Amino acid sequence: MNVIRWMVVSAVVIAVGVAGSVNAGTLDAVKQKGYVNAGVSGKVVGFSAPDAKGVWAGIDVDFIRAVAAAIFDDPAKTRFTPVAFKESFTALQSGEIDILARNTTWTFSRDVDLKFEFVGVNYYDGQGFMVPKELGVSSAKELDGSTVCIQTGTTTELNLADFFRSNNISYEPVPIETGAEAIQQYTAGACDAYTTDASALAAQRANLEDPTAHVIMPEIISKEPLGPLVRHGDNEWGDIVRWTQSHL
Repeated sequence: MNVIRWMVVSAVVIAVGVAGSVNAGTLDAVKQKGYVNAGVSGKVVGFSAPDAKGVWAGIDVDFIRAVAAAIFDDPAKTRFTPVAFKESFTALQSGEIDILARNTTWTFSRDVDLKFEFVGVNYYDGQGFMVPKELGVSSAKELDGSTVCIQTGTTTELNLADFFRSNNISYEPVPIETGAEAIQQYTAGACDAYTTDASALAAQRANLEDPTAHVIMPEIISKEPLGPLVRHGDNEWGDIVRWTQSHL
């Protein structure tokens, strides 16, 4: 049985057990409009990205289809809304999206201060570095005095500062807003190195004109548990999403 079909079957089994008792909040809104609207990155291959024909694929996409199957018995009743990181939490808080499935790191502050609930971890990642091969370095510890493209307002920004401080080396941050901007700035030579989750580095490197001209350093400097999240207190909706996650 292929993976997507197995996920759908599992999700439908979940629906049989819970659909009759869940009837409030986001769930009602989702049923009324007839689809699950998920906020996704939209440009990270392996997580969420459309192919040349516009068909969405990736682990986050598959998860949302399983949620739709649990509610509608139809994994196609989904919409994927690309959201930049800086806009993602606001989009969830405001109700613009029903769920955020955007390779987002589970942190205490996002759970408590922002009043979200992570339903589980679907991928364990870690922060890495990518540099042009011509830079001639083989370790992130050799980046003393370098410029580093970094997405602002993320856990990667804090991890970067901790790594350079603990290794007594210096760097100059080149702040950027989105992953797409980061890779543009990096390939344009605006920074010596680019840092983000290693999975995203691998996906972005694969799409470069000459992937072999770029090297991902061996260091992984953080632990990043990634997973989907919903609004805190939206218990019925959260139950369906959580059970879907736990049964995949």
